[in-house]
Amino acid sequence: MKIFLKTEDEIELMRAANLMVGATLAEIRKAIKPGVTTRQLDKIAEEYIRDNGAVPTFKGFPNPCGGEAFPASICTSVNDEVVHGVPNDTPLREGDIVSVDCGILLNGYNGDSCYTFSVGENSEEVRQLLQTTKEALYRGIETALPGRRIGDIGYMVQQHCEAHGFGVVREFVGHGIGQQMHEDPPVPNYGRRGNGPQIKNGLCIAIEPMITMGSPKVYLTSDRWTVKTQDGKPAAHFEHTIAIHQGRVDILSSFEEIEE
Repeated sequence: MKIFLKTEDEIELMRAANLMVGATLAEIRKAIKPGVTTRQLDKIAEEYIRDNGAVPTFKGFPNPCGGEAFPASICTSVNDEVVHGVPNDTPLREGDIVSVDCGILLNGYNGDSCYTFSVGENSEEVRQLLQTTKEALYRGIETALPGRRIGDIGYMVQQHCEAHGFGVVREFVGHGIGQQMHEDPPVPNYGRRGNGPQIKNGLCIAIEPMITMGSPKVYLTSDRWTVKTQDGKPAAHFEHTIAIHQGRVDILSSFEEIEE
């Protein structure tokens, strides 16, 4: 495992990239309503990213499962789709949820963040799933202090979600990030305290709970990208990129514009 610790200058470059991801997600938020397709959301994202001098890193990303490269600029995972949903022409409906995962490259550094949006009004159960997943993200972030271990982050996420009766997906995890979208170390959303690589100043990671309403078991669909829950129940996904520096946690991405 080769972990690249970042300098203060590199962290500022990563902040710029991640804030642009947040701004892109905020543009997408304006368009989300019943009747809109995820392909339309993808078009909005790609135009915004390129107009602002960045590159959508997901587009053309090699398929680790041996299929075609990723065809779009964002991942749009609807309802029982957990991650890596491919934008399509199916209109969103009232009561749906859609997780939009966005990655960009700006000035040589990557930004990566995800937000699960409601399409109109959701059931109380779905609202609880979204709230718990987002809370778990922030609990994981608060844990990521110098001297602790990567396993401490996963432990906090897992404990919070399972205490509320939700499932924690095992097959997909967070990751280090920098000049590459995916760097060491892997950052699971489950784990044991005191396990894994030590958290140090200069570490930049993406923490991204992927949480299911029912069983955590998932499967890969025929497009070789989209991952769904086996029981057909919905899943939520929230992600922030963070830096550990000056002895504290610094969230580089932002949900502020999205939630205004």
